[in-house]
Formats: sequence, structure tokens, C-alpha cells
Amino acid sequence: MKNLKMKAARAAKDLSQQQLADLCGVSRQTISAIEKGDYNPTVNLCIAICKALDRTLDQLFWED
Repeated sequence: MKNLKMKAARAAKDLSQQQLADLCGVSRQTISAIEKGDYNPTVNLCIAICKALDRTLDQLFWED
């Protein structure tokens, strides 16, 4: 399942995939794969993404 919430939060902070990847210590391809729904991130990576985007785990990763 695509993670459009994460993509929207990244865009709202005016961050590229590469910039978010740098903040989280992963590759741009990893961020792209998460947004496309091709990769399930670890809890630690989810937390790093949430901190970088000023969002909670529920806001970014909980399905409605």
C-alpha cells in the first residue's frame, strides 16, 4: 500500500526524497520504496521519519 501520508508530509516540509533520506540516514531509494509501498520500514526508521517530518507514528503509518 502506498504511503501517501508520508509523501504529503514530506512535501509539506518542502523536502526532497534525498533530503529526508539524509535526515534519516538511509538512501533515497529507501524513502522512495516506502512511499511506493514496496518496502516495510523498521520501527526505528519509522520513528526517524516521524521526527524528521514532525509527525506521529499514527499520523504517518496507521491505516485509516
